Amino acid sequence: MIAALTHVARLARAAFVFAREGVFGVVDPSLIPPAGQLPVRLARLIERPGAKSGARLSRALTRLGPAYLKLGQFLATRPDVVGVAMARDLEALQDRLPPFAQDEAEAVIAASLERPIAQAFVSLSPPVAAASIAQVHRGVVEVGGVHKQVAVKVLRPNVSARFRRDLSDFFFVAEKAEMYSSEARRLRLVEVINTMSRSVAMEMDLRLEAAAASEMAENTKDDPDFRVPTVDWDRTTHNVLTMEWIDGIPLNDHKRLAEANVDTVELGRKVIQSFLRHALRDGFFHADMHPGNLFLDTEGRLVAVDFGIMGRLLPKERRFLAEILLGFITRNYRRVAEVHFEAGYVPPHHSVENFAQAIRAIGEPIHNRLAEEISMAKLLTLLLEVTGLFDMRTRPELILLQKTMVVVEGVARSFDPKLDIWKVADPVVREWIQRNLGPIGKVEGVLSGAGELGHTLSGLPTIVSRAVTVLNQLEGMTKDGLVLAPETIAAIGRNERGRTRGRTIALWVIAATFIGVLIALSRF
Repeated sequence: MIAALTHVARLARAAFVFAREGVFGVVDPSLIPPAGQLPVRLARLIERPGAKSGARLSRALTRLGPAYLKLGQFLATRPDVVGVAMARDLEALQDRLPPFAQDEAEAVIAASLERPIAQAFVSLSPPVAAASIAQVHRGVVEVGGVHKQVAVKVLRPNVSARFRRDLSDFFFVAEKAEMYSSEARRLRLVEVINTMSRSVAMEMDLRLEAAAASEMAENTKDDPDFRVPTVDWDRTTHNVLTMEWIDGIPLNDHKRLAEANVDTVELGRKVIQSFLRHALRDGFFHADMHPGNLFLDTEGRLVAVDFGIMGRLLPKERRFLAEILLGFITRNYRRVAEVHFEAGYVPPHHSVENFAQAIRAIGEPIHNRLAEEISMAKLLTLLLEVTGLFDMRTRPELILLQKTMVVVEGVARSFDPKLDIWKVADPVVREWIQRNLGPIGKVEGVLSGAGELGHTLSGLPTIVSRAVTVLNQLEGMTKDGLVLAPETIAAIGRNERGRTRGRTIALWVIAATFIGVLIALSRF
């Protein structure tokens, strides 16, 4: 009960911060259900003076901490969803947050590297960029008598503890939602937060980020349009990451790109095709491709930084993804529907034909229309309605992929408003399908299947032995019955009564405090 009240208090503070910074003032009242309109009107009464102008959401998210900032970074790439003014406001969250003190950063670096700063670096500048989890300094190292410029990333002090606290609040909301809402269970909110938690845990260890960069560098070493900075492993630890310094133009600096006469249409193509190539070919992709994490070097190649959030796709998911994309590109909605059923995304009791009809309703408005004519907000709303209608459950392994695809499209669209994502994606998808689903791919699939079959056959004696043991135990249970001790039965009863009472109390506390505000936030 105390833990529940703690979560409620922290979530109430989040709602209060949103209200004070005037965030509810930008919510369209027509989008709010009647039950949530009164709480929103009350929230408007406590707006602080001056909150009606300026970067409302940025101020609120900055005050609330790193977990909330991640949400803002995602929305910054979707001006068609949140509006151009708010998207520009949120861009400040990506790499222009207030840094922490230089002496704190140097203390962390010295302790992590177990040597004085002067021994590790020839020089170390003040922070040049600061984000929600870490900040970056420009340094110089001496390697073989040669001075090289490096980027030194340092974790913010106590950021891990703050993330754990915020994530525990998210878990609390997700668990209560799944307890009382079938829609929340279908969306698997707890698993979504669990996936986010694992991702954040990896992002907090900069050695894992260095390993991700190294792996992606190997995968993309022959790509003409993309490369990855080199990791300095001698100066990389849990809290510090040292990499090659990139002298390039950040993709969020449109002025410098224009001054350099960069072909922005071609740049948009590179962004889309690079991401699809990594996802399909490698099954390993950069899952935080906002403009602040992408640079254009002097040779015209994309250079990615910040490998804290990465996504993986197994061969099975890659095949489904390729076939779904190709189905949309060729307008073969029947095949798109069949792939969803083969993948298990849609329960088998539904009709393939009906699902194909629903997919057509999503795909047809996209074709033969300019990118600026397509409302991504309306498209996502329609998709949500379709997934609910056909009992599709959230696929945790695809969450990062779905999120990154939306972000990448937003980045590419900022360079080419007339971008036709389907035409740009077509050659990459077809190349992968010809390679993996054509004759060569089928032969490799047979060989792989033969290897898996051999591994399974080699384990048959153990499987048979375990099966016999289980059958003997079941036979004994059918003869003698399953007996529970009296104290076990009593404990079960006490536990069930406690769970029921705790659920009831928690439900009323949450309902009384939050229902209106949370509805408004979710709609926003």
